[in-house]
Amino acid sequence: MRSVEPTGRTREEALRKALERLRAREDEVEVEVLEEGPRALWGLLGGARVRLRVTVREDATERARGLVQRMLDLMGTGSKAEIASRSGGEVRIDIKGGDLSRVIGRGGRTLDALQYIVNLILGRAGDGVRVLLDADGYRGRREEMLRRMAREAARRAVREGREVRIGPLPPHERRVVHLALSGDPRVVTYSEGREPERSVVVAPRRR
Repeated sequence: MRSVEPTGRTREEALRKALERLRAREDEVEVEVLEEGPRALWGLLGGARVRLRVTVREDATERARGLVQRMLDLMGTGSKAEIASRSGGEVRIDIKGGDLSRVIGRGGRTLDALQYIVNLILGRAGDGVRVLLDADGYRGRREEMLRRMAREAARRAVREGREVRIGPLPPHERRVVHLALSGDPRVVTYSEGREPERSVVVAPRRR
């Protein structure tokens, strides 16, 4: 967060200095009085002064990025969290550099867990945003692999005349599989099992 500690003979004077330095409006900052001499209360001249701490408020997107960065720092991966995009209440944050293998984990499980914890904290804080985490394009590569797995499962289901199971998968990955096969008239898909062991079943469509 950007913060300055200006001084002035009055609160108004100190605040004006802070807003000029921060290039912000009064409704965009939080103000804390650090020091206020007794003569300054009456607006007298001389040695009277007021010292403030003025901080620019972070929006929900920046708070989400800051939370991800703090968790990465605690993990000691040396990675950086960057805002990739925001659409409505959804914020995409990309993690770059450092030990990305630790950030992603086996099958993306660490990345999924990190995303879950971040959203849980933001939800309790009432920020009204949902975070989608990626790590140097891992999600895109993973989704393409899932689509290939879905197409192969469909071919097997039709060829062998039986159900083919993919998973277990987290909810957002199951959705990728369902969407990949939604236009295939040869098969139907549905989810089965209990979290976190829920899988996608690809079955030949009965004529």
